[in-house]
Amino acid sequence: MTCKVSQYRRTTKHDGGFSLIEVMFSMAIMTIGLVSLLGVMGLAMASTQTSEQSAIAKRLANEAMESILTARETAQVQWSNIANGSCAVGTGCTTGIFLAPAQPIYCAGADGIVGTSDDAACGPVVLDQPGPNGVFMNSCPAPPDICIPLTNYTRTIAISQFGADPNLNNVTITVTYTNPQLKVPQNYVLNTLISQYR
Repeated sequence: MTCKVSQYRRTTKHDGGFSLIEVMFSMAIMTIGLVSLLGVMGLAMASTQTSEQSAIAKRLANEAMESILTARETAQVQWSNIANGSCAVGTGCTTGIFLAPAQPIYCAGADGIVGTSDDAACGPVVLDQPGPNGVFMNSCPAPPDICIPLTNYTRTIAISQFGADPNLNNVTITVTYTNPQLKVPQNYVLNTLISQYR
């Protein structure tokens, strides 16, 4: 007599597929991850715009610092004139040539020094970028170049004597601009010491 072995296997609950709850949990985790990723992409786009404005502010502050160094190096400007005031270059006035309150961004006037009283006559600075063809045509304010007026920026040049040394000045240049995304003023501050000696 032969014995037959049953070919049927007993199935357990673990052999089945995913349950509905497991699928819902995994979908919720994926949704949270994708929403977080979209938020990070938005922040990256805003940071790109902010970095461009920060670079412009840095350039404007450096331009003012170079202007102060140029004023020191030229023989027509005395050390006593490298201060805040409203004198014109070469007039023999005893106060400084650099305007103290926040000023719009004007190009350098006839004296070639940024931040002095003759800058307003020169007019506002316009940033000229290449147009869609990628070539500078020097066509601002007309197309095809992209012309960006810097009316959103102001620059403050503050010069004061450093301590008791009359041959050393503390220079603080502050460029203020409004960030379009945050709608709040941002500052870029450049602070250094400058001596009378070249």
